[in-house]
Amino acid sequence: MRVVEIESLAEFDRAAARAHSARGWRIQSVDLRERTPQLTALDVNGAMFLGCRFADGAEVDVRRRGGLVFPEVPDVPFDPYRGSLYSPDELYAGLDDSYTATPDARIYAWSHGRRAIARTLAAALHDHAIDDALGEYVQGRLIVGVMGGHAAQRGSTDYAEAARLGHALGQQFTVATGGGPGAMEAANLGARLSGRPEQDVTNATAELSAVPGFTRDIAAWARAGLAVRDRFPDGRDSLGVPTWHYGHEPPNVFAGHIAKYFTNAIREDVLLRICRSGLVFLPGAAGTVQEVFQSACENYYASRGDVAPMVLVGRRHWTEELPVWPLLHQLARGRAMAPRVHLVDDVTEVLPLLSGEEG
Repeated sequence: MRVVEIESLAEFDRAAARAHSARGWRIQSVDLRERTPQLTALDVNGAMFLGCRFADGAEVDVRRRGGLVFPEVPDVPFDPYRGSLYSPDELYAGLDDSYTATPDARIYAWSHGRRAIARTLAAALHDHAIDDALGEYVQGRLIVGVMGGHAAQRGSTDYAEAARLGHALGQQFTVATGGGPGAMEAANLGARLSGRPEQDVTNATAELSAVPGFTRDIAAWARAGLAVRDRFPDGRDSLGVPTWHYGHEPPNVFAGHIAKYFTNAIREDVLLRICRSGLVFLPGAAGTVQEVFQSACENYYASRGDVAPMVLVGRRHWTEELPVWPLLHQLARGRAMAPRVHLVDDVTEVLPLLSGEEG
């Protein structure tokens, strides 16, 4: 049975115009209240309707004729069956009033409420839908991940270096980050401006430094980012993969597409898994260390053709402050991953190691 994913009314209309049977269709969050005649004409046996809306009586008829209907989930501030990734504008809608009025803040508040089975199921449905949308997004893309901590302040050297890295990588790859502030935001910013001169990155980071961090006022931090983003409306796309598990870390606005999950364990695994063209680890703390060794574990057991390059940036950080490199280097010895694990001192050394020019 061929599976056909339908995520908009236009897609439904095109499919219904040329088919008599909807067997194998997976229709996600589509308003079908004006499409009762088309539904009646279709053989819906074996079709799946996830969170769709029907006219009075139409849902009963679809069920009677063999359609599988997953109903809308009541009282949740998001669509558990959504068919696409988020955008910054969607998550920050209502920011003019306050951050607490935005969907991002309201969903975070909901997710940390009383853990009831309805909440657990709604969150699981949502993360499955995001996973599905992300799978469509990554098809045909060369994705490089930039991992780094949230602590890098706008205006700092660490922030500027992460932005330079994103600018260089974005010229050849789709850049993916954890989607949050700090080094993650800087890498998404650099990637967005990768089609423009590096001076634009310098100017943008200088402008952002007026609101260096998010901890005092998330709304002011986000507004400053949106103002810079809107000055470069033709920016290149990049990806952010944040989580509501870390609700105190708002998503940055420079990733054009945002795959935001409730479950952090799924988010971590997915983020590392999609970065098949390489992973760059900027200086960070516990979270970045976890990502280094989670990636190393995948590479340790991978065949030579499946190893994703790993580049650690900051020799002193990774050998003295947090001596990850000696263990990683020893772990790689004799394995297929050995020639694809690197330690460098400057972000300018990264791109050749990922593009195959060296190493």
